[in-house]
Amino acid sequence: MKYLLSVLTILLMVNIAFAQKDLSYFLPDSVTYDASIPTPESVIGHQVGEWHVTHDKLVYYMKALAEASDRITIEETGVTYEDRSQLLLTITHPDNLAKIDEIKSEHKQLTNPEKSSSLDIAQMPSVIMMGFSIHGNEPSGSNASMLTAYYLAAAQGQDIENKLKNVVVLLDPSFNPDGLNRFATWANMHKSENLVTDPNDREFNEVWPGGRTNHYWFDMNRDWLPTQLVESRNRIAQFHAWKPNILTDHHEMGTNSTFFFQPGIPERTHPITPQKNQDLTGQIGEYHARFLDRIGSLYYSKESFDDFYYGKGSTFPDVQGAIGILFEQASSRGHAQESVNGVLEFPFTIKNQFTASLSTLQAGYEMREELLGFQRDFYKNSVNMASNANEKAWVVSDQDASKLFQFAAMLDRHEIEIYQLAKSINGFKADKSFIIPTNQYQSRLIKAIFDVRTSFKDSLFYDVSAFNMGMAFNLDYKSLDSKDFNSSLLGEKFDSSNQPEGTIKGGKSEYAYIMEWHDFYAPKALYKIQKAGLRTKVNTKEISLKDGTSLAIGSVLIPVKQQEKSPIQIYQILEEAIDNSGVNIYAVKSGNTNGINLGSPSFESIDQPKIAMIIGDGISPYDAGEIWFLMDQHYEMPITKIDVNDFRRADLNRYNVLIMPDGWGYGTIGSQKNKIQQWTQEGGTIIAYNTAAKWLSDQKMTKVKFVESKQDTTGYEAYEDLGNNRGAQVIGGAIFEVELDLSHPLNYGLQKMKMPIFRNSTLFMEKSKNQYANPIRYTQSPLLNGYISEENAEKLKGTSAVTVSRVGGGKVISFTDNTNFRAFWYGTNRFFMNAVFYGQTISGRAGE
Repeated sequence: MKYLLSVLTILLMVNIAFAQKDLSYFLPDSVTYDASIPTPESVIGHQVGEWHVTHDKLVYYMKALAEASDRITIEETGVTYEDRSQLLLTITHPDNLAKIDEIKSEHKQLTNPEKSSSLDIAQMPSVIMMGFSIHGNEPSGSNASMLTAYYLAAAQGQDIENKLKNVVVLLDPSFNPDGLNRFATWANMHKSENLVTDPNDREFNEVWPGGRTNHYWFDMNRDWLPTQLVESRNRIAQFHAWKPNILTDHHEMGTNSTFFFQPGIPERTHPITPQKNQDLTGQIGEYHARFLDRIGSLYYSKESFDDFYYGKGSTFPDVQGAIGILFEQASSRGHAQESVNGVLEFPFTIKNQFTASLSTLQAGYEMREELLGFQRDFYKNSVNMASNANEKAWVVSDQDASKLFQFAAMLDRHEIEIYQLAKSINGFKADKSFIIPTNQYQSRLIKAIFDVRTSFKDSLFYDVSAFNMGMAFNLDYKSLDSKDFNSSLLGEKFDSSNQPEGTIKGGKSEYAYIMEWHDFYAPKALYKIQKAGLRTKVNTKEISLKDGTSLAIGSVLIPVKQQEKSPIQIYQILEEAIDNSGVNIYAVKSGNTNGINLGSPSFESIDQPKIAMIIGDGISPYDAGEIWFLMDQHYEMPITKIDVNDFRRADLNRYNVLIMPDGWGYGTIGSQKNKIQQWTQEGGTIIAYNTAAKWLSDQKMTKVKFVESKQDTTGYEAYEDLGNNRGAQVIGGAIFEVELDLSHPLNYGLQKMKMPIFRNSTLFMEKSKNQYANPIRYTQSPLLNGYISEENAEKLKGTSAVTVSRVGGGKVISFTDNTNFRAFWYGTNRFFMNAVFYGQTISGRAGE
């Protein structure tokens, strides 16, 4: 009986401990609240933290608040890839809302040195943008956004009145609606009525790909600068429209952690960021510490994370005259989970995030004039620095009109002024070049975009150590000094609505057409042509037309007579194929061309790619998602995603290209080695990245060899240096130089014998003994931009970036590096698409 009573007592204590928390648990008890403002529970049907809020309920609540409160307006800034709304709430005093457009316009003038001096910042409100849960499975932020919005709408008293008169809050309740909803569904569907806190429970262990990412499995907190994703583009438009003084970025970290707020590690701040930014970040941190002390929460600062890569939400504001603040809350990953600090409950994680929002509001209120003054001075100093710098402009050029357009469009999204080059200069042709003057308000961002550095104060990086966009797009670019630059070089201002338009030169043909391959959208056009049922071939030697036009190797031949379509149908197919692209097609009236004739055996037939990609447990969702995004969004090509656990049942004969992204999970399909090998021997093409290439080598499917790491076992090192010494051998992300065999099918469409490539791994592939099997190789001095240790630099030089292996009648194309990194490495996308279309044409004699 005593035992039974003890058990019942323990269960009662557990139920009390895990009882749902009402608003009194979260909100300051010194404040009264307007009863006419709906509470979260009254709209979503449960207390905050009782369940994980789904995105639809989050939207309902924010709309209900906006309807009930005269302090809030709400707008849909766009929709995600899954058609979920992206919202922005503008929260301030009703008097401010009545003139919000005027406030917004005046605030934006802080970026204009010609107007900012006349502004009376003593009379201007500060602007805080609060953003929550860009990683969907870090949900305490978005759940806290309901409390933050409720507090700002319902709190009464002179204190909140004063704050709202002097602060405009821009609240985005969910930076990642698709990921948030995916994770909320997971956590809620596994919740027990009597909460299970065991970390082994399925509630805390998501299935692949998890809720962190967006629809295409991207980490959206790396896309603030590249802005390749629709969610990022919708969000960045609001950022630039307002130019907030503070941006908060609410995240989660490991369950056994506490709470982190910036500053991060000081030595890992990008040199372009002014010291004053970090000083203000530290000053704001004092507010966070004070507010978290009040509720007894543990926290730390300055020991983790960094402010180097401007593509992160907490770092991008640092190059915009704002203060970016990262919050990292220990994650319950469900509703309650055991940790070294005791059971971590979901409501507690929400409370910390809410408290950080209040501390940010307090800082934005009390530091208002200092923040406004800093932003004004930031842009004044930026323009002064640009005026005194050697670089007066940057010229960028490329034969690929579509790729060059995408680069310019990225700059345009950040309000960087860019112009058509009015006249040729220094080898840059006017009709194929843009010019970017540096003396403009975004001069620091321009400097960051073209930044090159190979020496650093610290050898550890939270993310990439190099992000030069000229290199990522593989552009020709050069700075102009005062001797070369003058305003007469500025032609028509870039207009993102004027996309390059390809043409069919020469009109209709009864004989044949030839399509150029160098444009970024050429693969899209080719796939549409093949999908329409037209036979295509690729030339392996240069063609010269009678009018003198030269068509490089890799161009696509579309005969007219040997098709099942009429000449007029073929012409219409080609017109549709090149629509909204810079792809040019040439009508050819005779096969009697110079160089080679159109019936030459130097043409290879091209089969339409039928593509499958292995995904699932142990496969990098980022790498797989980048491929899926590229094929779906840019090239409109279907790609079948086969889960590793379903691979045994998949009929590979439906496909002729199999993509194996980076990942450690290929052991799951180890029993299917013979199936893969037979399919390849019968003519299939495998495109394998990084560890997938290593797995194929380990399985003896290829003869590719990798450089073995040899550890120095002599001497001793201090224990405290363990993390730093090992971290220094990591290649977090840097840019290197490779040399190309331009005659090889993997390099079709490229013109330069050397180009940049991105690398973030320490897997080094030895050169093949077959000198034709390594069409892309690292140079002897490969580092172009970023950090690599001396040891790794020595291992890397002269190694192969790509090795082609012959397996019977098929090929394995092994890449060590991610050619599709974060969707902004447009330059190396070419290697991947060539492998997809032209891997089948590579001679078996050129394989390892």
